[in-house]
Amino acid sequence: MIAVEALRVPPTYAPIPAAIHPRHEAIEERTTAWAHRLDIGSPELRSRLVTHSIGTFASRILPEGREEVVGLLADFVLWLFAVDDGYCEEGDLGRRPGDLIAATHRLLRVAQLPDAPMLLDDPLAHGLRDLQSRMTLYGTPAQVARWIDALREYVFSVSWEAHYRVEGRVPEVNDYTLMRLYNGATTVVLPLLEMGYGYELQPHERDDALVRAAADMASFIIVWDNDIFSHHKESRSDDDYYLNILRVLQDEDGLSPQQALTCAIGQRDRVMTLFLRLRTHLEQHASPQLRQYLRSLSAYIRGAQDWGITSLRYTTPDDPAGLPTTLSEFPSDDSPEPLDIPVIAPWWDLLPDPAAAPHRTALAPARTALPV
Repeated sequence: MIAVEALRVPPTYAPIPAAIHPRHEAIEERTTAWAHRLDIGSPELRSRLVTHSIGTFASRILPEGREEVVGLLADFVLWLFAVDDGYCEEGDLGRRPGDLIAATHRLLRVAQLPDAPMLLDDPLAHGLRDLQSRMTLYGTPAQVARWIDALREYVFSVSWEAHYRVEGRVPEVNDYTLMRLYNGATTVVLPLLEMGYGYELQPHERDDALVRAAADMASFIIVWDNDIFSHHKESRSDDDYYLNILRVLQDEDGLSPQQALTCAIGQRDRVMTLFLRLRTHLEQHASPQLRQYLRSLSAYIRGAQDWGITSLRYTTPDDPAGLPTTLSEFPSDDSPEPLDIPVIAPWWDLLPDPAAAPHRTALAPARTALPV
């Protein structure tokens, strides 16, 4: 195993107010019961996942959403972790890209055609059938189709991860950034942001370049935060540690672990300030549905941030991670200049004059402590 320096993560920039669904405790209990009832994952894996406060995570993403959809989101996220941990990171499939592609695409076929006579004794497939039926109940046909399309992006990207595990290589920053937007499974959550509040964005809004960029920026911030908060856990595993932005920055730029941490936090802060400027710009002429979607993207960012520094998944009490207990009101990097990452650099061309929509305009005060 690679000797890895223990890092203490400073409070990270949190300009978005924290919120949580009032029924979060009941949602947590039902997700635990769902996982046990459907035998999601191995017994050992399932016993860990139900301690990770995944129902609370979903409750932070949709703090005012329909309770049934918050529960659906919680069950789906737990299912995703069962696939990601059980198939991709801890199982043998994570080092056999071809077999992983086949296994995940069989699951994808179940999502597309739940009545197909395949994987009838597979608990993950059984769980996916249950999830798909509830997606159909609470979402429109177009939303369900986008959910399946996002699942397809996810399964392709985890196969890409497996390739690097097998070869023992660290990807380049640009490639890692591109694939991280998908293997972080953030895009599969986006249709549920609409389902949670019972609306559907019109295609001309959702497919607008600025709106798509806002969703991509939210994904970037969420997965960079996840890499920062999960670094301690992942650095204890040679396999996973090939695929973390801190390791990627160390390998490509010759940084120390502490320098890589500082750099990654600066990158997420710079994208956060851009996201806030873009959100303010879009809200000026947005429909009520688009305004709600932008609020949900914001809640998703903050919810992932709060969950990341409190969940047992990342705090790892038996080998404590140096995670913050508070968050910061100020970015470490608020430069309006684009990051030197080609796949996302065009984001900074979307708003021609950063001074026209300062990132602190019309924002609620940041909260520096987690809600009780």
